[in-house]
Amino acid sequence: MLQWDTLLSATRYGHPADPDPNRSDFHRDYDRIVFSTAFRRLGRKTQVHPFSVNDHVHSRLTHSIEVSSVGRSLAITVYHLIKQHLPKYVNEYQFGTIVQSACLAHDIGNPPFGHAGEAAIREWFRKNRQSPAMQDLKPDEIADFENFDGNAQGHRILSKLEYHFLDGGMRLTYATIGAMIKYPQLAKFGTPTSLFSTEADLYRMTAYTLGIPELETGKWARHPLVYLMEAADDICYSILDVEDAIELGILSFGDVRSMFSYLCGPDVDIDREYQENGQNFRDFLSSIRGLAIQNLIDDVAVTFVKHYDEIMAGAPIKHLVDLSRSEVMEGIRIAKRLGVERIYPDRRKTELEVGSYTTLSTVLDAFINGVYDFRKNGKNSYRADRIVRLIGQAKIGQSVTAAEAYHQVLDFVSGMTDNYATYLARQIGGLAMGY
Repeated sequence: MLQWDTLLSATRYGHPADPDPNRSDFHRDYDRIVFSTAFRRLGRKTQVHPFSVNDHVHSRLTHSIEVSSVGRSLAITVYHLIKQHLPKYVNEYQFGTIVQSACLAHDIGNPPFGHAGEAAIREWFRKNRQSPAMQDLKPDEIADFENFDGNAQGHRILSKLEYHFLDGGMRLTYATIGAMIKYPQLAKFGTPTSLFSTEADLYRMTAYTLGIPELETGKWARHPLVYLMEAADDICYSILDVEDAIELGILSFGDVRSMFSYLCGPDVDIDREYQENGQNFRDFLSSIRGLAIQNLIDDVAVTFVKHYDEIMAGAPIKHLVDLSRSEVMEGIRIAKRLGVERIYPDRRKTELEVGSYTTLSTVLDAFINGVYDFRKNGKNSYRADRIVRLIGQAKIGQSVTAAEAYHQVLDFVSGMTDNYATYLARQIGGLAMGY
């Protein structure tokens, strides 16, 4: 049985507690994430629609901020429902901030072009499995690349890269780290995954401190607060992907009328609200969004309590959104169907995603092969030396394993914004044509 006394641990990697009279340890986690360069770059990364010319369409940054807001409110609601089970020294604001921070960081490892970028990276490594650069990799190491996942890259950023390079990263509390590990299994088990083999021991230490059992080597039970982070993400992307689709003319009000009717409940006349807002969808959404999200928060909180014993036993259960059978949650199910059937197959989006494969393939060809060359020949290879300098990792040479060297390449590539990845691919392509 999982215990809140350990699950809410404020211990940090290699960093003793330093009390601050104005901020809890968990509030400091939030601040560290906000001020990180990895978080800032999310402002130029795709949420759903690459390179949108409409400034109202969400980026990964705006999405993450909105998820963190919903996650905080959801956690505070749950706190009051399960308060009798929680340690007296943790108040609702600290409890809410753990989930808020986890939500804020949940997409921090996403590569350029979102899920299309993840797929492009996986495909490149699978296609190049027999290349000379891959021959020294062990099976678990190969799995990290062939099953590349932005969730696992996010854990790597938080625990290893940002602020304190290879020395604890952001040094967040273990409670916050645990709350954002959505898929607590190593990449060797396939996707989705939140953990690369290179960070297995770091997470093993985190899980041990939190009292989270390792079910088998490389697989752990979930932290209970993951379910709240996941639900906040589900709520936001379902509603806001629809909002973006209407902004871009992919959907009309008629397509989403029943969805919002379920979300707002029988006390709200959706047609009347739409007419009173001059049939302007932005104004309409501004008037009813808060109620819709509050209804979903209340519903998810009740669902969490209903499944509390299973969650605290470490048993794997479905998303809380999927477990709810309420009327309000029917609105989210409609939103997800619209996503699958109408939004994600949009022609322009698909064309740009196909282009992202070429972009990332060009970049990976140059950088993986360049690092391989550098590890063999050092500065004797002018091109390889310049590539390593561009990546900017001093430890990428012969002093680390091939797997860690290639991970550092992916640290650089996955950290790129959509714009920079496109620019760099064009530069590399131009140079190659010049040869």
